[in-house]
Amino acid sequence: MKDTELRQLMAQSVQKCHRAVFDNYCNYVYAIVINVLRSCGTREDIDDCVSDVFMKIYKRFDEGIDFSDNLKSFIAAVSRNTAIDAFRKITLRNNKNVSFDDEDMEELRSEEHIIENSEKKEQSRIIFGKIKELGEPDSTIIIQQYFYNRTAKEIADSISMTAAAVQKRSSRAKQKLKALLIEEGIGREGLV
Repeated sequence: MKDTELRQLMAQSVQKCHRAVFDNYCNYVYAIVINVLRSCGTREDIDDCVSDVFMKIYKRFDEGIDFSDNLKSFIAAVSRNTAIDAFRKITLRNNKNVSFDDEDMEELRSEEHIIENSEKKEQSRIIFGKIKELGEPDSTIIIQQYFYNRTAKEIADSISMTAAAVQKRSSRAKQKLKALLIEEGIGREGLV
C-alpha cells in the first residue's frame, strides 16, 4: 500500500485508512513483535504491544506525516522500537516482582539446579535458533502453535492462509525442525 493510496483513503474516512493499514500490516507487525517478546512476554503482552504499535502509527497518520512510499520501513521501525520498549518494561517488571520463599532459596543454593537451568536456557536458545532457520511462515506457525497454544484456524487467520495449509506447513516444519535438532544433538526427548 502506497502513501498516496493512504492519503486518498484518509480523505474519504480516517477509519477506512486505519482499517486498511491494519489489514495490510497486522501479520507483519505481529511477526516483529513476537520475535522480540517471545522470550519474556505473554500472549497478552504481545497483543498489547501490537495495539501500541498501531496507535503510534495512526497518530503519525493523523499528524499528516509524509512517508514517501516508505510505509513498510516506517511500520517496521515503529514495531521494533515499541517491542524493544515493551521488552524492557516486561523484564524490569518480572525482575521487580520476584519473591522467594524458603523452598526457592534452597533451590537457588543447589549447584545442580543452577547447572540444569543453564542447560535448559542453552537448549531453548538453540531450539529458537533452529525454529528461525525454518523461515517464514513456518517459524511463525511453530511458535504460535507450540508456544502460544493457538489453533490452526487462529494461526491461519493471522497469517492469511487456510487452516489446512497451516496444518500441512506445520507438519512439514516439524519434520524439518526435528532433523535440525537431531543434527544439533537435541531430540528424541519429545520436543518435536
